[in-house]
Amino acid sequence: MKRLILFLGVLLTIALACNAIGGAISPPTQAMLTPMGPTISSTITATLVNRDTLTSIPAAIITTGQTVQPEDFQYLGAFRLPGGDTPPQTFAYGGNAMTFNPDGDPSNSDAYPGSLFIMGHDRQAWGGLPNGNQVAEVSIPEPTIAVNPADLTQASFVQDFNDVTAGYFTQLEEIPKVGMQYLNHPDTGPKIHLAWGQHLQPQDIASHAWFNATLDTPDLQGIWFIGNQNLYSVNGYMFEIPTSWADTYAQGRYLATGRMRDGGQGGMGPTLFAYRPWLAGGAAPASGTHLAETVLLLYENSDATNVITRCMSGYQHPDEWEGGAWITTSSGKSAVLFAGTKGNGTKYWYGYINPAGSAYPCVDANVTDFVTCRMADGTPCPPEDFTGCCNAEDGTCPSQRGWWTTHYDAQFIMFNPADLAQVATGTMKPWEPQPYTSLDIDDHLYLNPSGTETDMLGTGEQRRYRIGDVAFDRANGLLYVLEQYADGAKPVVHVWRVQ
Repeated sequence: MKRLILFLGVLLTIALACNAIGGAISPPTQAMLTPMGPTISSTITATLVNRDTLTSIPAAIITTGQTVQPEDFQYLGAFRLPGGDTPPQTFAYGGNAMTFNPDGDPSNSDAYPGSLFIMGHDRQAWGGLPNGNQVAEVSIPEPTIAVNPADLTQASFVQDFNDVTAGYFTQLEEIPKVGMQYLNHPDTGPKIHLAWGQHLQPQDIASHAWFNATLDTPDLQGIWFIGNQNLYSVNGYMFEIPTSWADTYAQGRYLATGRMRDGGQGGMGPTLFAYRPWLAGGAAPASGTHLAETVLLLYENSDATNVITRCMSGYQHPDEWEGGAWITTSSGKSAVLFAGTKGNGTKYWYGYINPAGSAYPCVDANVTDFVTCRMADGTPCPPEDFTGCCNAEDGTCPSQRGWWTTHYDAQFIMFNPADLAQVATGTMKPWEPQPYTSLDIDDHLYLNPSGTETDMLGTGEQRRYRIGDVAFDRANGLLYVLEQYADGAKPVVHVWRVQ
Protein backbone atom coordinates (compact mmCIF):
# COMPACT_ATOMS: atom_id res chain seq x y z
CA MET A 1 0.00 0.00 0.00
CA LYS A 2 1.22 3.44 -0.88
CA ARG A 3 2.94 5.05 2.12
CA LEU A 4 2.29 8.70 2.88
CA ILE A 5 4.89 10.34 5.10
CA LEU A 6 3.44 13.54 6.47
CA PHE A 7 5.89 15.92 8.16
CA LEU A 8 3.88 17.63 10.89
CA GLY A 9 4.92 17.40 14.55
CA VAL A 10 7.59 14.86 13.55
CA LEU A 11 9.11 17.33 11.11
CA LEU A 12 9.39 19.96 13.82
CA THR A 13 11.41 17.53 15.95
CA ILE A 14 13.74 16.58 13.09
CA ALA A 15 14.19 20.18 12.02
CA LEU A 16 15.23 21.10 15.55
CA ALA A 17 17.79 18.30 15.48
CA CYS A 18 19.13 19.59 12.16
CA ASN A 19 19.76 22.98 13.73
CA ALA A 20 20.95 21.59 17.06
CA ILE A 21 24.16 19.95 15.86
CA GLY A 22 26.11 23.15 15.74
CA GLY A 23 29.49 24.33 14.60
CA ALA A 24 31.33 27.35 13.33
CA ILE A 25 29.53 28.21 10.09
CA SER A 26 30.40 30.99 7.70
CA PRO A 27 27.41 33.31 7.26
CA PRO A 28 25.71 33.59 3.85
CA THR A 29 26.84 36.33 1.56
CA GLN A 30 24.88 39.58 1.52
CA ALA A 31 23.86 38.81 -2.07
CA MET A 32 21.92 35.80 -0.80
CA LEU A 33 19.83 37.94 1.49
CA THR A 34 19.20 41.04 -0.61
CA PRO A 35 15.42 41.66 -0.86
CA MET A 36 14.05 41.05 -4.35
CA GLY A 37 10.42 42.12 -4.03
CA PRO A 38 7.35 42.20 -1.77
CA THR A 39 6.99 39.84 1.18
CA ILE A 40 4.67 36.84 1.06
CA SER A 41 3.37 34.99 4.12
CA SER A 42 2.54 31.31 4.49
CA THR A 43 -0.89 30.16 5.61
CA ILE A 44 0.30 28.89 9.00
CA THR A 45 3.73 29.45 10.50
CA ALA A 46 5.69 27.67 13.17
CA THR A 47 8.72 28.83 15.10
CA LEU A 48 11.99 26.92 15.24
CA VAL A 49 14.94 27.81 17.42
CA ASN A 50 18.24 28.12 15.59
CA ARG A 51 20.73 27.00 18.21
CA ASP A 52 23.61 28.49 16.23
CA THR A 53 22.31 32.01 16.79
CA LEU A 54 19.72 31.53 19.59
CA THR A 55 17.13 33.49 17.67
CA SER A 56 13.62 32.62 16.57
CA ILE A 57 13.17 31.71 12.91
CA PRO A 58 9.80 31.86 11.13
CA ALA A 59 9.49 28.50 9.36
CA ALA A 60 6.33 27.80 7.36
CA ILE A 61 6.55 24.05 7.49
CA ILE A 62 2.93 23.35 8.46
CA THR A 63 0.66 24.44 5.67
CA THR A 64 -2.99 24.22 4.75
CA GLY A 65 -5.16 25.50 1.97
CA GLN A 66 -3.53 25.87 -1.40
CA THR A 67 -0.51 23.55 -1.24
CA VAL A 68 -0.51 20.29 -3.20
CA GLN A 69 -1.02 17.29 -0.90
CA PRO A 70 -0.17 13.57 -1.38
CA GLU A 71 -3.82 12.71 -2.03
CA ASP A 72 -3.77 15.05 -5.03
CA PHE A 73 -1.53 12.60 -6.95
CA GLN A 74 -3.29 10.00 -9.11
CA TYR A 75 -1.01 7.33 -10.56
CA LEU A 76 -1.85 6.63 -14.23
CA GLY A 77 0.80 4.08 -15.26
CA ALA A 78 4.01 4.08 -17.27
CA PHE A 79 5.42 3.66 -20.76
CA ARG A 80 8.61 2.41 -22.38
CA LEU A 81 11.07 4.40 -24.46
CA PRO A 82 11.89 3.51 -28.08
CA GLY A 83 15.14 2.52 -29.72
CA GLY A 84 17.79 -0.11 -29.22
CA ASP A 85 20.70 -0.58 -26.85
CA THR A 86 23.68 0.54 -28.94
CA PRO A 87 25.47 3.58 -27.48
CA PRO A 88 25.46 6.48 -27.80
CA GLN A 89 22.07 6.47 -29.57
CA THR A 90 20.17 4.67 -26.86
CA PHE A 91 18.34 5.55 -23.67
CA ALA A 92 20.18 2.75 -21.85
CA TYR A 93 22.39 4.17 -19.08
CA GLY A 94 20.73 7.53 -19.70
CA GLY A 95 17.60 9.34 -18.58
CA ASN A 96 19.44 11.91 -16.49
CA ALA A 97 17.65 14.85 -18.14
CA MET A 98 14.10 15.21 -19.45
CA THR A 99 11.78 18.10 -20.27
CA PHE A 100 8.20 18.42 -21.52
CA ASN A 101 7.48 20.16 -24.84
CA PRO A 102 3.89 21.49 -24.99
CA ASP A 103 4.42 22.33 -28.66
CA GLY A 104 5.62 18.84 -29.63
CA ASP A 105 3.89 16.07 -31.60
CA PRO A 106 1.06 18.36 -32.82
CA SER A 107 -0.73 15.57 -34.74
CA ASN A 108 -1.47 13.73 -31.49
CA SER A 109 -5.10 14.14 -30.36
CA ASP A 110 -5.29 11.94 -27.25
CA ALA A 111 -5.30 13.00 -23.59
CA TYR A 112 -1.50 13.19 -23.46
CA PRO A 113 -0.47 16.03 -25.77
CA GLY A 114 3.02 17.30 -26.38
CA SER A 115 6.29 15.39 -26.31
CA LEU A 116 9.34 14.77 -24.15
CA PHE A 117 12.98 15.59 -24.82
CA ILE A 118 15.16 13.00 -23.07
CA MET A 119 18.93 12.52 -22.89
CA GLY A 120 20.38 9.16 -23.77
CA HIS A 121 23.46 7.17 -22.74
CA ASP A 122 25.91 9.24 -20.69
CA ARG A 123 29.29 10.28 -21.98
CA GLN A 124 32.21 8.35 -20.58
CA ALA A 125 35.42 9.98 -19.43
CA TRP A 126 38.83 9.65 -21.04
CA GLY A 127 37.47 9.08 -24.53
CA GLY A 128 35.29 6.06 -23.74
CA LEU A 129 32.14 7.59 -25.26
CA PRO A 130 32.80 11.23 -26.12
CA ASN A 131 29.53 11.66 -28.04
CA GLY A 132 27.19 10.47 -25.30
CA ASN A 133 24.36 12.50 -23.72
CA GLN A 134 22.63 12.85 -27.06
CA VAL A 135 19.07 14.17 -27.01
CA ALA A 136 15.97 12.72 -28.66
CA GLU A 137 12.33 13.82 -28.69
CA VAL A 138 9.66 11.16 -28.13
CA SER A 139 5.89 11.01 -28.26
CA ILE A 140 3.77 10.45 -25.16
CA PRO A 141 1.56 7.35 -25.46
CA GLU A 142 -1.28 6.58 -23.09
CA PRO A 143 0.38 5.08 -19.98
CA THR A 144 -0.55 1.59 -18.84
CA ILE A 145 -0.15 -0.47 -15.69
CA ALA A 146 1.66 -3.77 -16.19
CA VAL A 147 3.60 -6.18 -13.99
CA ASN A 148 6.28 -6.62 -16.66
CA PRO A 149 7.81 -3.45 -18.19
CA ALA A 150 7.93 -5.25 -21.56
CA ASP A 151 4.11 -5.10 -21.59
CA LEU A 152 3.92 -1.31 -21.26
CA THR A 153 2.95 0.92 -24.16
CA GLN A 154 5.92 2.38 -26.00
CA ALA A 155 6.72 5.90 -27.15
CA SER A 156 7.98 6.62 -30.66
CA PHE A 157 10.62 9.03 -31.92
CA VAL A 158 9.52 12.53 -32.94
CA GLN A 159 13.16 13.55 -33.47
CA ASP A 160 15.94 10.97 -33.39
CA PHE A 161 19.08 11.28 -31.27
CA ASN A 162 21.36 14.22 -32.01
CA ASP A 163 24.66 15.22 -30.45
CA VAL A 164 23.46 18.70 -29.53
CA THR A 165 26.47 19.45 -27.28
CA ALA A 166 29.18 18.33 -29.72
CA GLY A 167 32.37 20.23 -28.90
CA TYR A 168 31.04 21.55 -25.59
CA PHE A 169 31.58 20.38 -22.01
CA THR A 170 34.45 18.16 -23.14
CA GLN A 171 36.14 18.69 -19.77
CA LEU A 172 33.04 17.48 -17.90
CA GLU A 173 32.61 13.84 -18.91
CA GLU A 174 33.26 12.02 -15.62
CA ILE A 175 29.73 10.86 -14.68
CA PRO A 176 27.90 13.85 -16.24
CA LYS A 177 25.21 15.62 -14.21
CA VAL A 178 22.68 17.26 -16.52
CA GLY A 179 19.34 19.04 -16.58
CA MET A 180 17.10 20.41 -19.36
CA GLN A 181 14.08 22.70 -19.59
CA TYR A 182 12.08 23.58 -22.72
CA LEU A 183 10.89 27.20 -22.71
CA ASN A 184 9.17 28.98 -25.59
CA HIS A 185 9.53 32.56 -24.41
CA PRO A 186 8.54 35.46 -26.71
CA ASP A 187 12.03 36.94 -26.41
CA THR A 188 13.89 33.83 -27.55
CA GLY A 189 11.45 31.48 -29.24
CA PRO A 190 11.59 27.77 -28.39
CA LYS A 191 14.84 26.87 -26.65
CA ILE A 192 15.98 23.97 -24.51
CA HIS A 193 17.94 25.33 -21.56
CA LEU A 194 20.76 23.14 -20.33
CA ALA A 195 22.72 22.59 -17.12
CA TRP A 196 25.87 20.45 -17.27
CA GLY A 197 28.32 19.31 -14.62
CA GLN A 198 30.06 16.14 -13.51
CA HIS A 199 30.51 14.00 -10.40
CA LEU A 200 33.84 15.52 -9.32
CA GLN A 201 33.12 19.12 -10.24
CA PRO A 202 35.71 21.71 -11.28
CA GLN A 203 34.79 25.18 -10.06
CA ASP A 204 36.15 27.13 -13.05
CA ILE A 205 34.15 25.65 -15.97
CA ALA A 206 30.80 27.29 -16.78
CA SER A 207 27.71 25.13 -16.46
CA HIS A 208 24.69 26.49 -18.39
CA ALA A 209 23.68 26.96 -22.04
CA TRP A 210 20.75 26.70 -24.42
CA PHE A 211 20.13 25.03 -27.79
CA ASN A 212 17.40 24.96 -30.43
CA ALA A 213 14.45 22.61 -30.11
CA THR A 214 15.14 21.53 -33.71
CA LEU A 215 17.77 19.00 -32.74
CA ASP A 216 19.63 18.68 -36.05
CA THR A 217 20.45 22.42 -35.95
CA PRO A 218 21.06 22.94 -32.21
CA ASP A 219 23.20 26.12 -32.44
CA LEU A 220 24.21 25.83 -28.77
CA GLN A 221 24.73 29.20 -27.04
CA GLY A 222 26.68 29.74 -23.82
CA ILE A 223 28.35 28.65 -21.65
CA TRP A 224 27.47 30.63 -18.50
CA PHE A 225 27.91 30.58 -14.74
CA ILE A 226 25.05 30.99 -12.24
CA GLY A 227 26.30 34.00 -10.31
CA ASN A 228 29.30 32.96 -8.26
CA GLN A 229 27.59 29.90 -6.82
CA ASN A 230 29.34 26.65 -6.02
CA LEU A 231 29.05 24.53 -9.16
CA TYR A 232 28.09 21.50 -7.06
CA SER A 233 24.88 23.46 -6.30
CA VAL A 234 23.61 24.43 -9.75
CA ASN A 235 23.85 21.83 -12.50
CA GLY A 236 21.76 18.74 -11.78
CA TYR A 237 18.11 19.62 -12.62
CA MET A 238 16.06 22.43 -14.14
CA PHE A 239 12.42 23.46 -14.33
CA GLU A 240 10.19 26.39 -15.23
CA ILE A 241 9.00 28.93 -12.66
CA PRO A 242 5.44 30.22 -13.22
CA THR A 243 5.59 33.64 -14.86
CA SER A 244 3.56 35.55 -12.28
CA TRP A 245 5.65 34.20 -9.38
CA ALA A 246 8.94 34.91 -11.13
CA ASP A 247 7.86 38.45 -12.04
CA THR A 248 6.82 39.16 -8.45
CA TYR A 249 9.63 37.56 -6.45
CA ALA A 250 12.56 36.78 -8.79
CA GLN A 251 12.86 39.80 -11.12
CA GLY A 252 11.48 37.89 -14.10
CA ARG A 253 13.91 34.96 -13.80
CA TYR A 254 11.77 32.15 -15.22
CA LEU A 255 14.16 29.20 -14.95
CA ALA A 256 14.99 27.27 -11.79
CA THR A 257 18.23 25.32 -11.57
CA GLY A 258 19.95 23.37 -8.81
CA ARG A 259 21.69 20.18 -7.81
CA MET A 260 21.75 17.74 -4.91
CA ARG A 261 25.14 16.03 -4.79
CA ASP A 262 25.54 13.09 -2.42
CA GLY A 263 27.86 13.94 0.42
CA GLY A 264 26.39 17.43 0.79
CA GLN A 265 29.13 19.22 -1.16
CA GLY A 266 26.61 21.48 -2.89
CA GLY A 267 24.32 21.76 0.12
CA MET A 268 22.77 19.36 2.64
CA GLY A 269 19.46 19.20 0.79
CA PRO A 270 18.19 20.25 -2.65
CA THR A 271 19.27 23.68 -3.86
CA LEU A 272 17.40 26.10 -6.11
CA PHE A 273 18.26 29.32 -7.96
CA ALA A 274 16.17 31.41 -10.35
CA TYR A 275 17.91 32.84 -13.43
CA ARG A 276 17.19 34.19 -16.93
CA PRO A 277 19.85 33.59 -19.59
CA TRP A 278 19.01 36.19 -22.20
CA LEU A 279 19.52 39.91 -22.74
CA ALA A 280 16.90 42.47 -23.80
CA GLY A 281 15.38 41.28 -27.06
CA GLY A 282 16.41 37.68 -26.48
CA ALA A 283 20.12 37.82 -27.36
CA ALA A 284 22.42 35.28 -25.71
CA PRO A 285 24.95 36.66 -23.19
CA ALA A 286 28.63 36.31 -23.98
CA SER A 287 30.18 32.98 -23.12
CA GLY A 288 31.62 33.02 -19.61
CA THR A 289 29.05 35.50 -18.28
CA HIS A 290 28.10 35.16 -14.61
CA LEU A 291 24.32 35.39 -14.85
CA ALA A 292 22.38 37.16 -12.09
CA GLU A 293 20.48 34.75 -9.87
CA THR A 294 17.90 34.77 -7.10
CA VAL A 295 18.65 32.30 -4.31
CA LEU A 296 15.53 30.28 -3.39
CA LEU A 297 16.93 27.31 -1.47
CA LEU A 298 20.48 26.66 -0.25
CA TYR A 299 21.44 24.53 2.74
CA GLU A 300 24.83 24.40 4.45
CA ASN A 301 27.71 22.91 2.45
CA SER A 302 29.51 19.92 3.96
CA ASP A 303 32.84 21.32 2.74
CA ALA A 304 32.33 24.22 5.18
CA THR A 305 31.63 22.10 8.25
CA ASN A 306 32.01 18.54 9.47
CA VAL A 307 28.70 18.61 11.35
CA ILE A 308 25.17 18.13 10.04
CA THR A 309 23.58 21.55 10.47
CA ARG A 310 21.41 24.05 8.57
CA CYS A 311 20.22 21.10 6.52
CA MET A 312 16.98 19.68 5.18
CA SER A 313 15.04 17.83 7.87
CA GLY A 314 15.97 14.15 7.90
CA TYR A 315 18.96 14.80 5.63
CA GLN A 316 21.45 11.99 4.96
CA HIS A 317 24.60 12.18 2.81
CA PRO A 318 23.34 9.40 0.44
CA ASP A 319 20.23 11.47 -0.51
CA GLU A 320 19.76 11.86 -4.28
CA TRP A 321 17.34 14.50 -5.62
CA GLU A 322 17.58 14.11 -9.40
CA GLY A 323 14.57 16.02 -10.72
CA GLY A 324 12.12 18.74 -9.85
CA ALA A 325 9.01 20.61 -10.97
CA TRP A 326 7.09 23.69 -9.93
CA ILE A 327 3.60 22.24 -9.63
CA THR A 328 0.48 24.34 -10.16
CA THR A 329 -3.04 22.94 -10.54
CA SER A 330 -6.26 24.15 -12.07
CA SER A 331 -7.77 24.24 -8.56
CA GLY A 332 -5.18 26.81 -7.45
CA LYS A 333 -2.80 24.57 -5.50
CA SER A 334 0.98 24.71 -5.85
CA ALA A 335 4.18 23.06 -4.66
CA VAL A 336 7.85 22.92 -5.52
CA LEU A 337 8.48 19.20 -5.90
CA PHE A 338 11.74 17.26 -5.90
CA ALA A 339 11.92 13.59 -6.84
CA GLY A 340 14.68 11.18 -5.93
CA THR A 341 15.99 8.40 -3.75
CA LYS A 342 15.92 9.32 -0.06
CA GLY A 343 18.22 7.81 2.54
CA ASN A 344 16.01 6.81 5.47
CA GLY A 345 18.24 4.27 7.20
CA THR A 346 19.30 4.08 10.83
CA LYS A 347 22.94 4.58 9.71
CA TYR A 348 24.68 5.89 6.61
CA TRP A 349 28.33 5.69 5.55
CA TYR A 350 30.94 6.27 2.87
CA GLY A 351 32.28 2.96 1.63
CA TYR A 352 30.62 -0.25 0.46
CA ILE A 353 27.68 -2.57 0.96
CA ASN A 354 28.36 -4.92 3.85
CA PRO A 355 27.95 -8.60 2.85
CA ALA A 356 26.73 -9.31 6.40
CA GLY A 357 23.47 -7.48 5.60
CA SER A 358 21.87 -4.11 4.99
CA ALA A 359 21.82 -3.23 8.71
CA TYR A 360 25.61 -3.11 8.92
CA PRO A 361 27.91 -0.31 7.72
CA CYS A 362 31.07 -0.98 5.74
CA VAL A 363 33.18 2.19 5.68
CA ASP A 364 36.23 2.81 3.53
CA ALA A 365 38.72 2.58 6.39
CA ASN A 366 41.37 4.38 4.34
CA VAL A 367 39.32 7.60 4.33
CA THR A 368 39.94 9.64 7.47
CA ASP A 369 39.51 13.30 6.43
CA PHE A 370 35.75 13.36 7.11
CA VAL A 371 33.25 11.40 9.22
CA THR A 372 32.55 8.27 7.15
CA CYS A 373 29.69 6.84 9.24
CA ARG A 374 26.78 8.62 10.92
CA MET A 375 23.60 7.74 12.72
CA ALA A 376 20.27 8.92 11.29
CA ASP A 377 20.39 12.02 13.52
CA GLY A 378 23.75 13.05 12.04
CA THR A 379 25.95 12.10 14.99
CA PRO A 380 28.96 9.81 14.38
CA CYS A 381 28.48 6.04 14.48
CA PRO A 382 29.98 3.97 17.33
CA PRO A 383 33.76 3.37 17.02
CA GLU A 384 33.34 -0.25 15.94
CA ASP A 385 31.53 0.88 12.75
CA PHE A 386 34.69 2.58 11.43
CA THR A 387 36.77 -0.60 11.05
CA GLY A 388 35.61 -1.45 7.51
CA CYS A 389 34.69 -4.88 6.20
CA CYS A 390 36.57 -5.34 2.93
CA ASN A 391 39.63 -4.28 0.96
CA ALA A 392 39.01 -2.72 -2.43
CA GLU A 393 42.57 -3.40 -3.55
CA ASP A 394 42.19 -7.19 -3.36
CA GLY A 395 38.69 -7.19 -4.88
CA THR A 396 36.84 -8.34 -1.77
CA CYS A 397 34.32 -5.47 -1.70
CA PRO A 398 30.88 -6.50 -2.99
CA SER A 399 29.88 -3.09 -4.37
CA GLN A 400 31.20 0.12 -5.80
CA ARG A 401 32.41 2.72 -3.33
CA GLY A 402 30.13 5.61 -2.46
CA TRP A 403 27.54 6.80 0.04
CA TRP A 404 25.24 4.03 1.30
CA THR A 405 22.48 3.79 3.90
CA THR A 406 20.67 0.92 5.57
CA HIS A 407 17.42 1.85 3.78
CA TYR A 408 16.37 3.93 0.75
CA ASP A 409 12.92 5.08 -0.44
CA ALA A 410 11.90 6.66 -3.73
CA GLN A 411 10.03 9.84 -2.82
CA PHE A 412 8.53 13.10 -3.86
CA ILE A 413 9.16 15.89 -1.35
CA MET A 414 7.27 19.17 -1.53
CA PHE A 415 8.11 22.72 -0.49
CA ASN A 416 5.68 25.60 -0.09
CA PRO A 417 6.38 28.30 -2.74
CA ALA A 418 5.48 30.88 -0.08
CA ASP A 419 8.58 29.85 1.86
CA LEU A 420 10.78 30.29 -1.21
CA ALA A 421 9.25 33.72 -1.74
CA GLN A 422 10.35 34.64 1.77
CA VAL A 423 13.88 33.53 0.94
CA ALA A 424 13.81 35.61 -2.26
CA THR A 425 12.67 38.67 -0.31
CA GLY A 426 15.12 38.20 2.55
CA THR A 427 12.65 37.33 5.32
CA MET A 428 13.85 33.71 5.57
CA LYS A 429 17.37 32.35 5.38
CA PRO A 430 17.99 30.07 2.38
CA TRP A 431 18.44 27.02 4.65
CA GLU A 432 15.20 27.55 6.61
CA PRO A 433 12.48 26.20 4.23
CA GLN A 434 11.58 22.57 4.88
CA PRO A 435 9.37 20.07 3.02
CA TYR A 436 5.83 20.18 4.33
CA THR A 437 5.02 16.66 3.11
CA SER A 438 6.40 13.74 1.13
CA LEU A 439 5.04 10.85 -0.89
CA ASP A 440 6.67 7.41 -1.12
CA ILE A 441 6.36 6.08 -4.70
CA ASP A 442 8.18 2.73 -4.42
CA ASP A 443 4.98 0.74 -4.83
CA HIS A 444 4.76 1.92 -8.46
CA LEU A 445 8.37 1.19 -9.40
CA TYR A 446 9.92 -1.87 -11.06
CA LEU A 447 13.17 -1.61 -9.06
CA ASN A 448 15.63 -3.12 -11.56
CA PRO A 449 13.85 -6.39 -12.38
CA SER A 450 16.68 -7.50 -14.72
CA GLY A 451 19.35 -7.17 -12.01
CA THR A 452 21.43 -4.68 -14.00
CA GLU A 453 24.69 -3.35 -12.45
CA THR A 454 23.83 -4.40 -8.90
CA ASP A 455 27.36 -3.66 -7.68
CA MET A 456 26.69 0.00 -8.56
CA LEU A 457 22.96 0.18 -7.79
CA GLY A 458 22.63 -2.11 -4.79
CA THR A 459 19.59 -4.31 -4.17
CA GLY A 460 16.54 -4.46 -1.92
CA GLU A 461 16.52 -1.86 0.83
CA GLN A 462 19.89 -0.62 -0.41
CA ARG A 463 18.86 -0.04 -4.03
CA ARG A 464 19.99 3.50 -4.90
CA TYR A 465 19.65 5.61 -8.11
CA ARG A 466 15.95 4.75 -8.42
CA ILE A 467 14.73 8.03 -9.91
CA GLY A 468 16.02 10.11 -12.83
CA ASP A 469 14.60 13.41 -14.04
CA VAL A 470 11.07 14.85 -13.88
CA ALA A 471 8.97 16.89 -16.34
CA PHE A 472 5.62 18.64 -15.84
CA ASP A 473 2.78 19.42 -18.26
CA ARG A 474 1.32 22.45 -16.50
CA ALA A 475 -1.73 22.80 -18.77
CA ASN A 476 -2.90 19.24 -18.15
CA GLY A 477 -1.51 18.61 -14.68
CA LEU A 478 0.61 15.63 -15.78
CA LEU A 479 3.85 14.76 -14.01
CA TYR A 480 6.35 12.57 -15.89
CA VAL A 481 9.01 10.78 -13.83
CA LEU A 482 11.89 8.64 -15.11
CA GLU A 483 12.63 5.41 -13.25
CA GLN A 484 16.19 4.39 -14.04
CA TYR A 485 17.16 0.78 -14.87
CA ALA A 486 13.54 -0.36 -15.08
CA ASP A 487 13.60 -1.82 -18.62
CA GLY A 488 16.99 -3.51 -18.61
CA ALA A 489 19.45 -0.61 -18.54
CA LYS A 490 16.81 1.75 -19.96
CA PRO A 491 14.46 3.93 -17.94
CA VAL A 492 10.68 3.91 -18.16
CA VAL A 493 8.46 6.98 -17.76
CA HIS A 494 5.88 6.94 -14.98
CA VAL A 495 2.91 9.32 -15.10
CA TRP A 496 0.87 10.98 -12.34
CA ARG A 497 -2.02 13.41 -12.64
CA VAL A 498 -1.85 16.19 -10.06
CA GLN A 499 -5.30 17.55 -9.21
